[in-house]
Amino acid sequence: MFFLEEDRIFTEIYDLLYWLGITGNYTGFFYCSYAVYLACQQPDRLLLVTKWLYPDVAKYYGTQWKNVERNIRTITDEIWRTNRERLEDLAGQPLSEKPAPSRLISILTSHISSRWAA
Repeated sequence: MFFLEEDRIFTEIYDLLYWLGITGNYTGFFYCSYAVYLACQQPDRLLLVTKWLYPDVAKYYGTQWKNVERNIRTITDEIWRTNRERLEDLAGQPLSEKPAPSRLISILTSHISSRWAA
């Protein structure tokens, strides 16, 4: 039963990233997806992403936490460049500057969590 729920959460995260114009040809797509999944499971990970979130994503993918952050920054840049309006819709407010990778994860986590709470 847990695996079905996990699959549904990942499907929603993937769909959200596709909607924002990010596909699986970006390494950051998978790093971000897993980070959002972990943050949905344990929201306090968003408090210190470089200590509580990025290292766990890095461990899962066999890389360094700085690589995780860099690749999520890459997709943040792409979303900002191509689908800023959609990102602002998800954030529920205008964004005066491009969000940091941790802010992107927070916005996505908030959206996914609110859908699961309903």
